[in-house]
Amino acid sequence: MTRLSLLDLAFFIAETEASPKHVAGLHIHQVPKGGGANFAKQLYKEFLEHTDVQPPFDQVIHFLSAGLMPSWATADAVDLSEHVFFHKMKAGHNDREALYALTAELHQPMLDRSRPLWEVHVVAGLWDKQFAIYYKMHHAVADGITMTRWGVESLRTTPDDDRVTPVWTLDHTRRSGGLGRKKRLDQAVAGTVWKQLTANSKRAVGIGRLTAMLALEAVKLTKNAIALPFKASGDTPFTGNATPGRQFATAAVPMARIDAIRKVARATLNHVALTCLDGAMHRYLADEGIALDRPITIQMPVNLRREGEKGGGNKIGIILVDLSPPTDDAYVRLRNVGYSLRNVRAMIDSVAPEAVETYTILTGLLGQIAGTFKLADVITPMGNTLVSNVPGPDHRLYLKGAPLLEMHPVSTLPATHLLNITLFSYAGTLYVGLIATDALPNLGRLAAYVDEEIAALEQAVGIAA
Repeated sequence: MTRLSLLDLAFFIAETEASPKHVAGLHIHQVPKGGGANFAKQLYKEFLEHTDVQPPFDQVIHFLSAGLMPSWATADAVDLSEHVFFHKMKAGHNDREALYALTAELHQPMLDRSRPLWEVHVVAGLWDKQFAIYYKMHHAVADGITMTRWGVESLRTTPDDDRVTPVWTLDHTRRSGGLGRKKRLDQAVAGTVWKQLTANSKRAVGIGRLTAMLALEAVKLTKNAIALPFKASGDTPFTGNATPGRQFATAAVPMARIDAIRKVARATLNHVALTCLDGAMHRYLADEGIALDRPITIQMPVNLRREGEKGGGNKIGIILVDLSPPTDDAYVRLRNVGYSLRNVRAMIDSVAPEAVETYTILTGLLGQIAGTFKLADVITPMGNTLVSNVPGPDHRLYLKGAPLLEMHPVSTLPATHLLNITLFSYAGTLYVGLIATDALPNLGRLAAYVDEEIAALEQAVGIAA
């Protein structure tokens, strides 16, 4: 058995029917030439033939174990019919809107804890001879970056390579140190007294430094070093007690447009993307009759893995970032966002990853208390929404010769939020995935504003339309 980390365990503790803790991806493929009308159905049947399930896809959670700590254990058997599913869209109801509605429906229920915590859904009959695959995995098994890496490993880089190696047939633990023998060996080594003392020392020093930074921010001796918890405006529809229903929307922006802005403004991809999201959210709020007098605050996951580290589970921290004070000038917004992100990056780099992880667990606990007692509608929120950025491959991928046209992230919702936004880059396009509860009005309009804000930023920095 392999024991859970505190962060992985937190996803189980925080999970409810209104706030299930899984992450997902929606892949849209083109049926290859000569593939035929039944290509997706045949692919689904071929998936079911790959019964050699590897870790961590053969792992089940045991909350009571010999070590008195929740642990992963290998399942006696994995029935693929309980994990791999087929859907056929009906003619006239097979457009993008219908696919997104199905995605939201599939994303709503919790995964069954009595078996390995993952699902794959093949969706046939989409527009223009396309099909989709929706991948779903519990957040305690993998974060978005890890899940993306595993998915890419199962695909091909050329259309003539028609081998099928489903993601569950690859032993990700052998190469990456995830759930399995190598991880158990690593844990045994890491469990030495010296390493534990070193880790605890780094954690203590880092927490002390973080506490000092927050104290300086609180008395206004620093600006935007890190946003303070529970200072975000509560007057938005983005926060509240989460409900079970889900809706999904996306935006897609060519990386060439973003790169042109970056070059002129000397900005990063994150600066440009968050500037456009900030502008889009303010426009959305204006439509709802809401004008803020302070910046929108986002909860932003940051990757805490060291270079070359490829373990399973989660190695992320979540920090608070103030975006731009309200402004109608897109260029001013870009500079404000860039200033805030640079300061936050400097803060993250100055403390040990263990300290950021501890900060994440502590602030998450406060949010969980608010969610458990249904206080999200009455107390000041931790932040207005979550925004994460998961880097994907920059080259085209294929599945049995079928080009992968689009990769859309589908994230999870905390119990105190009605909206989560994930950025994902793939093959020259930045995809923006928006997952929300049914209570959030007009999610599609918010997605449409993202593209309009890109155009506004292009104009602001002097790029011709």
